[in-house]
Amino acid sequence: MNIMNKITKIFCGLACCAIAATMTSCSADDDPVYLGEVHVSSSYVGIPQSGGSTEITLNATTDWAFATQTWIAGKDTTKAAAPKWLTINATSGTAGETTIKFSAENTLDGRTCELLLECGGKVQHINVIQGLSTVSNATCAEVIAGPDSKTYRVTGTVTSIANTTYGNWYLDDGTGQIYIYGTLDAKGNEKNFLSLGLEVGDEVTVEGPKTTYNTTVELVNVTVIKINKSLIKCDSLSTNEALPVEGGDIMAYVTCKGDGMNVEIAEDAKDWLFMSALTANTVTFHALPNEGGDRSTTVVFKTSKDGKNYTSEVSISQKGAIVTASVAEFLDAAVGNTQYRITGIITQVAKPAYGNIYIRDYSGEVYVYGVGAKGDFEKLGLKEGDVITLVGKRGEYNGTAQMTGAVCEESISVTKVTIAEFLAKEDNPNVYYKVSGTVDEIAHATYGNLYIKDGDNRLYVYGCYPGWGATGDARKNCVADKDIAVGDKLTVIGVKSTYNNTPQVNGGIYFSHEKAE
Repeated sequence: MNIMNKITKIFCGLACCAIAATMTSCSADDDPVYLGEVHVSSSYVGIPQSGGSTEITLNATTDWAFATQTWIAGKDTTKAAAPKWLTINATSGTAGETTIKFSAENTLDGRTCELLLECGGKVQHINVIQGLSTVSNATCAEVIAGPDSKTYRVTGTVTSIANTTYGNWYLDDGTGQIYIYGTLDAKGNEKNFLSLGLEVGDEVTVEGPKTTYNTTVELVNVTVIKINKSLIKCDSLSTNEALPVEGGDIMAYVTCKGDGMNVEIAEDAKDWLFMSALTANTVTFHALPNEGGDRSTTVVFKTSKDGKNYTSEVSISQKGAIVTASVAEFLDAAVGNTQYRITGIITQVAKPAYGNIYIRDYSGEVYVYGVGAKGDFEKLGLKEGDVITLVGKRGEYNGTAQMTGAVCEESISVTKVTIAEFLAKEDNPNVYYKVSGTVDEIAHATYGNLYIKDGDNRLYVYGCYPGWGATGDARKNCVADKDIAVGDKLTVIGVKSTYNNTPQVNGGIYFSHEKAE
């Protein structure tokens, strides 16, 4: 039940007490409330609209406390026993008698809240009223200029819907725009926004209290008073799929009951999407070939009647080309919708369930914020040291680059073995091993030809390269760049081959090393 409905019930059931509460509290003798575990002298507390304090007496048989709640006026997600405008001298206590004092500063508009007092497993409801809450009919501009906590009724057009569970959307009446943070359904319930059938372009009258979050003016948990459906609506598109990379046509089926129809394509999409045909109830759009990443735009349909304007909108998207890049090139790219393909070795699995991992190639390392949906990465059975090819977007968090929306295209399993186990393997250019040993000799520093040893077993590494994907000159000087020296413990990844009867790691890829003590 929303707070306005609660207030209405309080006033209807206890009219005399509520009127008196605008000046002072009901007396302790007039309204004693008893539970087996706790007695309060009054369950209704009135504070003058000009500000002040009121006291009640509490008698408890055991420890008691006001329950922590989330308050509309404190939409900064902090929780407290009372809203910010109300001060309570004691929010918890022990058995016995306690005097509880409620205080508030002056307010331009009436306000109310319901507190929950817990004691011995039972809950006592205490209603606090300051003044009489009134509803003001206002424009968006008047809401923006008005005080927080005041309840307003405003009429405007739905211009954009941000969340369809809680009902977060934008309302514009021509004088300004306000954000609706939460919309109650016809029965006053939350999280049922879709039952209202609200769409972009509808004219809506709503009622709710104002708050300001950072610099955004909002009406919170509004009640919908009236809905006038838009006289124009995009019923459907000829396809629900994104347009192909090579471009093509897509048709919008539109119902228009106004005087004529106007179509607007967003400015940033006019270089790739344009209107190619128009009838009374269809609009055909043509998209040009896409050489970049995925892209999308919003198309707005407009009409008017009797001096009122109505809109509807639809999103049109197009698949993009996939850019194959090194990790360094990916890190240098701009944040956006372009799809990149990168391949590297998994150096760390941060969160297996979500597929949050680090991968590295010869040019650098990048954090991948999730591979597929929850559980997808674990199903792949991948681990540290395996090679993975991902397709995803260049994202960023707190200034640090990351891949987002990643999908695994392919992977190579790498088996961890000892030198003795490696030497016993068959030659195979398609099977990769991760092997470690102490650097015993550096035969050619430039190309990284060296020997590693584990006990009596010695293995030749034909090339120690800086990372996956290195070619040409990028393969050179890994020994110097990584400061690899005789005595260090080195781990490389590579395939087994044999040259002149000598087993070797062919094209060893640097994974890690530990300096000798």
